[in-house]
Amino acid sequence: MSKTGSGYVRGLFLRWRPRTDILLSAVDNNMTLPQSKPKQNEDLLISVLISLLTLTTVFILYVFRSLDDNRLTSWQWTVTDVELPTILLMLVVGIFVSYLLAAYSWPLRKPAVWLFISAFIVSALFWSEPEVIVDTSRYFIQAKYLEVYGVAYFFKEWGNEISVWTDLPLVPFLYGLVFNVFGEYRIAIQILNSLFFSATVILTYLTGTMLWNKTLGLYAGSLLLGIPYLLTQVPLMLVDVASMFFFTLAIFMTIKAVRQGGAIWLLSAALTIVLAMLSKYSVWLMLSIVPIIFLSHLEYGRKIILQRAVMITLTTLSLIGLVLLWKYNVIVEQLTLLQSYQLPGLKRWSESFSSTFFFQVHPFITVAAVFSIYAAIKNKDIKYAIISGLLLLVFVLEIKRARYLIIILPMLVLMAAYGLNEIRNIKAQKYIVASAVVSAFVIAMFGYLPFLQNTSAINLSQAGKYLDAINAGDTGTIEVVALAQQRSMVNPAVAIPMLDLVTQKKLVYNYDQAQIQRPASVETSSLRFTWEYKNPEYFVNEGLSAEILTKRMPLVVIFGDADQFNSKIIPAKLTERLTNYRLDREFVVSDKVFKYQTMIRLYLPEPA
Repeated sequence: MSKTGSGYVRGLFLRWRPRTDILLSAVDNNMTLPQSKPKQNEDLLISVLISLLTLTTVFILYVFRSLDDNRLTSWQWTVTDVELPTILLMLVVGIFVSYLLAAYSWPLRKPAVWLFISAFIVSALFWSEPEVIVDTSRYFIQAKYLEVYGVAYFFKEWGNEISVWTDLPLVPFLYGLVFNVFGEYRIAIQILNSLFFSATVILTYLTGTMLWNKTLGLYAGSLLLGIPYLLTQVPLMLVDVASMFFFTLAIFMTIKAVRQGGAIWLLSAALTIVLAMLSKYSVWLMLSIVPIIFLSHLEYGRKIILQRAVMITLTTLSLIGLVLLWKYNVIVEQLTLLQSYQLPGLKRWSESFSSTFFFQVHPFITVAAVFSIYAAIKNKDIKYAIISGLLLLVFVLEIKRARYLIIILPMLVLMAAYGLNEIRNIKAQKYIVASAVVSAFVIAMFGYLPFLQNTSAINLSQAGKYLDAINAGDTGTIEVVALAQQRSMVNPAVAIPMLDLVTQKKLVYNYDQAQIQRPASVETSSLRFTWEYKNPEYFVNEGLSAEILTKRMPLVVIFGDADQFNSKIIPAKLTERLTNYRLDREFVVSDKVFKYQTMIRLYLPEPA
C-alpha cells in the first residue's frame, strides 16, 4: 500500500472511538500478528516524518528565538550558539530512544506507578537549579515563622505579624510543616514539590481515563513532562506547582463526585475545591470550570446531577465561609490589592502566547491541542468542554504571564492527548508523545538548566554550602549586610531569606533604612512586594548588635555590582565594620540577562 499527498493524510485519521487498550501495542490483544510489508512501509514512513518534524521544530524555534519573550527561560538566552550543538546531539539520541519507546508496548500493569516514578526522577534532575525568582523570599519567611513559633502562632499571626502580600496560607503552611518535621533544608522542599508534580501527572492520567479511556489518560500524563518551562519550576520554593496539584485534584474529585455521588465523594470534592482556593488567588478564576463539570454530566440524569451539584456548592461555600470569618479583613485587603495593582499590572508584565505555547511548551502539544477542538466538535463531545474551557478563558481574558498558566497545563495536555487519540496509527501516537517528552527534556536539561546555573543566583547556593563548612565562632551566627542594588529596583533585603534557605547557619540582619531608599517607580512594578518586606523577628535577637561588636563573627556582604567595591562605592559604616576583617571568599558569578544580581563576599575576623 502506498499513500501520498492528501490521500495519505486522510488515511492517518479515523472517526474517534473510545479505546481501552492500556497495553498500547500495535494490536488490541495479546497476540502479535505479522505485519504486511505495506503496513511496515507505512510505519517506517510515519516514523521518518515524525523524526524530521522533531528536528525541524527545534531548528525553527532556534531561528525565531527572538520571538520568545519569556522573562525567565527565553530561548534568546537559553538556547544559544554554544548550547545548540549539544542540544542537537542529545536530540538525535533522544529521537532514537523515542523510536524504541514507540516500537514496543508500554507498561500494562500499574501505569500510574510508572508515570509517578518517571516524573519524580525527571524533576529530581533539576534540583541543582538555584532559586532564581525573588518571590521565594516571601514563602520562606512565612514557612519559617511556623517552624520557629509553631502552628498556632502561624494561624494567629498570618496576615498580621506574618506579612502575606497577595499570598494564601496553604502552601507556606505545608512548607513550614516540612521545616518543622525534617529541618530547614531546601532539598526537603524540593522533594515535596517533586511529589506535587508527580501526583499531578497521576491525576492528569486518572482524569483522562475517567472522562475517556486509559490510552488518552496515559498520553496526557506523559505529555505533562513535555513542557520544559514546567520542569524548571518544580525545584523552586514557590506556590505554582503545588497550586497546579491542588487545582487538578479538585477537578478530578469533582468529576468523581458528580459521577458517583455518595457523601464521602461529595464532601471530598468540596474540601479539595477549598484547598485549591487556599493555594493561590488565580485558582479562584480557574475554578469557573466547576459549573461546566456539572453541566457536562446532565446526561447522567438531570435531577441527580443537580442535587450533587447543589451539595458540592453548598458545602464548598460553608467551608470557605469559615476561612473568610477567620481572616476576613486580610482577604478583603488582598483582593483590593489584586484589583487595584495586580490586575492592571498583568498587561505590563505579560509574555506572548507564542512564547508560552510554542517555546515553553513543546509545539507538538500545542498543535495537537488545537486539532482536538476540531475532533471534539466532530464527535459532539460535551465532556471536552471540561478541559477546553480554561484555555478559552485564558485567551479571552488575555492572561499572558507564563507562571499564572502553570495551573491549567494539565488541561492543555488532556486536550493534546484527545487530539492525538484521533490518529489511526497507534505507533505514530506513541512516537509523537515520546518525541515531545524527550525533546522537552533535552531542551530543559541542556539549555534551560545550564543557563539558570550560571545566573548570579547560584552565588547564594554556593555561599550557603560554604558557610555550612566554616567555623562561625562560639555563637554559630553570621552577620549579613545587603548593599543597595545599583541596576535593579529589588529591595536587597529579600536576599537574606534566600540565603537563609540554603544554609544551616543562623543569620543576623539589621535593615538599614537610611542606606536603602525605596524607588518611586517601584509602585507599578512586579517587584513592589520586595519593598513591603518586613524584617522577621527571627533574624534579630535582643542585644545581638552588641554581641556582634564583641564577638566579631563572620560577615557576609551581598551586593549587585563588582564596581561597588572596585570603585569604593560602599557605605562608610560598612568600611568601618570591615576594620580588622580579612576577605575569605568571593562568589561573584554574574549574568547579563537579569538586572538583579546577588554577588557575595565573606569576611572573617582577624585573629586577636
